[in-house]
Amino acid sequence: MTQLQIGPHAVQPPVVLAPMAGITNAPFRTLCREFSGGKGLFVSEMITTRALVERNEKTMQLIHFDETEKPRSIQLYGVDPDTVGKAVRMIAEEDLADHIDLNFGCPVPKVTRKGGGSALPYKRNLLRSILREAVSNAGELPVTMKMRKGIDDDHITYLDAGRIAVEEGVTAIALHGRTAAQHYGGTADWDAIARLKEAVPEIPVLGNGDIWSADDALRMVRETGCDGVVVGRGCLGRPWLFGDLVAAFEGTGTYALPTLKEVAAVMLRHATLLGEWLGDEARGVIDFRKHVAWYTKGFSIGSELRKKLAIASSLDELDALMSELDLDQPWPVGADGPRGRTSGRNRVVLPDGWLDDPYDCAGVTADAELDTSGG
Repeated sequence: MTQLQIGPHAVQPPVVLAPMAGITNAPFRTLCREFSGGKGLFVSEMITTRALVERNEKTMQLIHFDETEKPRSIQLYGVDPDTVGKAVRMIAEEDLADHIDLNFGCPVPKVTRKGGGSALPYKRNLLRSILREAVSNAGELPVTMKMRKGIDDDHITYLDAGRIAVEEGVTAIALHGRTAAQHYGGTADWDAIARLKEAVPEIPVLGNGDIWSADDALRMVRETGCDGVVVGRGCLGRPWLFGDLVAAFEGTGTYALPTLKEVAAVMLRHATLLGEWLGDEARGVIDFRKHVAWYTKGFSIGSELRKKLAIASSLDELDALMSELDLDQPWPVGADGPRGRTSGRNRVVLPDGWLDDPYDCAGVTADAELDTSGG
């Protein structure tokens, strides 16, 4: 397939790590990039524009990139056009990143109740204003956006949003084939990705949703005609998936089927990197706890030992516990399937009167901005 171009940046193979709150920090991006051989695009956790402009300490840590990360990619969340413009200008003028992605896909209540994330594209004029401010302040930096199909089946927005994005100079669009109401349940609608590609042939369209294996990625490209894929939950506890994706798109090898011993080595490295990044070993191991179930999915591990792994407080303790495992176990059959959040339909929490008019956005102010990053 042709090379994916994000502004001046060639992304080959056309594979992007989806921004995930509390997951796609610098240590996890390092692991994914190592397995891919440095190929692909790896995006930061969601950064709120208000927190960035105010130089919030946590936010400034989240936008720190390893010197080997090229291009440096930041995802921004914002509701107020002026604040988004200031944040983008700050990134451009201070050389904080090489690529900016805008979040219009997050379905969590604390985001949508303020009119942000997947709720925002319903307000067409507000979306246009934010995109215009972002692109006009980005200088030479490419601006992309990630979105969902809409709020629910009665309020579908992705085709209108895609056309607005093209008109305002957005470089590429990623579409998660679910509505906000679906959250992460059900099956992603890949047909919507195909329809968006047909509607905006001027710019690259990337598909997102239900990519659990490298073969899923190839199938999505074949079935939808999209220009690349965005991988989220499929790589939880499986950073080597990016090596599989490279092999699949380049047709150069077999996929990783690590033994439990090999998985344990990656787990220990992940926890070590987190400790180095946070500046505290114990904090790193504690932050790593949420990854344990994903890494060990499908392996035969007693419930008591599994519980101990999930509450370890030091690298030595984690290492000692893993030495008690049957490390010769092969990769479990079926462990490549769905992982992470799989919740079904939810009521989308929106500001009062949000659905009354798809164009009026008079009630949206800078007060709607979140003040913390990372989701």
